[in-house]
Amino acid sequence: MKNFFDQRENFRKDLKDKKLLLFLDFDGTLAAIVDHYKSATILQESKALLKQIAKDPGCCVAIVSGRALPDLKKRVGLKNIIYAGNHGLEIEGPGIAYTSFVKADVKSSFRKIKNDLLRRIGKIKGVLIEDKGLTLSVHYRRVDRKDLLLFRQIFLESAWPYLKSRRIGMSQGKKVFDIKPAVQWNKGRAALWLINYLGRRGHGRKTFPIFIGDDVTDETAFIALKKKGLCIRVGCGRPSAAQYCLRDINQVARFLRTVLDLKNGRIISRGV
Repeated sequence: MKNFFDQRENFRKDLKDKKLLLFLDFDGTLAAIVDHYKSATILQESKALLKQIAKDPGCCVAIVSGRALPDLKKRVGLKNIIYAGNHGLEIEGPGIAYTSFVKADVKSSFRKIKNDLLRRIGKIKGVLIEDKGLTLSVHYRRVDRKDLLLFRQIFLESAWPYLKSRRIGMSQGKKVFDIKPAVQWNKGRAALWLINYLGRRGHGRKTFPIFIGDDVTDETAFIALKKKGLCIRVGCGRPSAAQYCLRDINQVARFLRTVLDLKNGRIISRGV
């Protein structure tokens, strides 16, 4: 992957006379990765830029995250944008209120697996189990290296019966296991759903989607949107389905500034 700013001059042509659909992950994209998920804070420069971008009638902003919807809305704190929480299982925005149907027995399984995990791995120092309503996240960033093997063994032993019966699905992110309902839904499908929904609301065919994210779960969106728009991974050191990368959350802010400058007819800054 090349850094986006190595080819930014082509971006002006991509945006010309098109409606911009800007999708962004939260952790690692708008906020730095931190030891405790409750400590994450949006970069204020990015927040200010998104607020301005969202006011442009030629732009639509959506934050797509694994965080629970209320938590995501609180941490971003912007009005008149779209929020997709729990990897897109719940979506809310102007004129939108969508929650993926999750059967009662699945919710019951989630309560049981949460209790099993609390009982079996909750005592391992550094483990954080986050109940997000429709999903669970098991964070192990704070687990001591000497305890990691034990943690993984017990975690997988606890989750396996539910995975085997296909009552749950699971994905792995940055020092976190995400336990989800076993439904065919992810960030990529959520992004496509939003594109179709907004198209029916009169956005027309001239739309240009951009998805920016840093995690494994964002790869589903990169794959879904790669031939439809621009996909950018935050972090340039790993293989990805995205066409380009940005170095860190500060370069994400610079990208947002570039979008705003282009929409306002200003020349792109050449400094990296």
